[in-house]
Amino acid sequence: MTAVELGIPVLRGTPDTSTRPDSPLLVDRFGRVATDLRVSLTDRCNLRCTYCMPAEGLDWLPKPELLSDAELTRLIGIAVTRLGVTNIRFTGGEPLLRPNLEDVIAATAALEPRPRISMTTNGVSLARRAEGLVRAGLDRVNVSLDSLDRVRFRELTRRDRLEHVFEGLAAARAAGLDPVKVNSVLMRGVNDDEAVPLLRFALEHGYQLRFIEQMPLDPQHGWNRDEMVTAEEILATLRAEFELTPVPDERGGAPAERWLVDGGPAVVGVIASVTRPFCAACDRTRLTADGQVRNCLFSRSETDLRALLRAGASDEEIAERWRGDSWAKAAGHGINEAGFFQPDRPMSAIGG
Repeated sequence: MTAVELGIPVLRGTPDTSTRPDSPLLVDRFGRVATDLRVSLTDRCNLRCTYCMPAEGLDWLPKPELLSDAELTRLIGIAVTRLGVTNIRFTGGEPLLRPNLEDVIAATAALEPRPRISMTTNGVSLARRAEGLVRAGLDRVNVSLDSLDRVRFRELTRRDRLEHVFEGLAAARAAGLDPVKVNSVLMRGVNDDEAVPLLRFALEHGYQLRFIEQMPLDPQHGWNRDEMVTAEEILATLRAEFELTPVPDERGGAPAERWLVDGGPAVVGVIASVTRPFCAACDRTRLTADGQVRNCLFSRSETDLRALLRAGASDEEIAERWRGDSWAKAAGHGINEAGFFQPDRPMSAIGG
């Protein structure tokens, strides 16, 4: 197994760009090409999940620091038309809190070549907007859901909104989004008894479930590896009730390992960012709501594209700065290295 596969952050620092190949794409020193752009639309959220932020919320980004709709769509356009990005995922915070979201999606869908467009949401406001999002060009959606129990959901999110999430999931499927994915984080002693019920719920309603190992991205920096439910534990629990067979398709840069459930066609996925790093095949780059590019979710440095935009830089000047950021990408996130430090920004400010 190589250092890249283990997620070891080798060759950090500012690399020599003179050795970069003459390519318009977002290539790095390890042969990877970023074609998937995660776009954070806001750092705000209408839930207060205990593993994500404190009960009182965080110090939100001031509005003047956020990208305007025009700035946002310009950067997305540069990524698609000049840098070879083929997949756009809108995230937050909670992306449904972004005003004019449908307009941003429509502008993205109008690009040539048209990228695939997805969104990760908590689902609270999805029911009333699902049809409009589909009309604008949204192709699929991921909805975060960590518990099926109303009391436990309220304790985890500090909001009594479980029924709204259920309604949002149903509305997404009715509007034609396919697949509708459910993202679940299991925490030891909190909701680790819900692996099987969550999968049964997904199978019953035709959703595709993905479990995600809890990652060190909380603002309190209180992540504890011992409290994380590992991929192996999740799979062992599921195998006690279901027959799981590896999906034969090539995984490529997808973060989830997938299994057929009881022979298929239903599948379940596990994103094991901590115990089974997939850095060697990473094809993602990230844009924060305030216009910073991050070449890794766990990066401790960013490249400021907002300043370039507002200083009057050309599209090609912005694209070249973005290429340089990609070239500087480390081999891996380094979670399993002794000297690992989690990023200064929490997940809600980075975007998933």
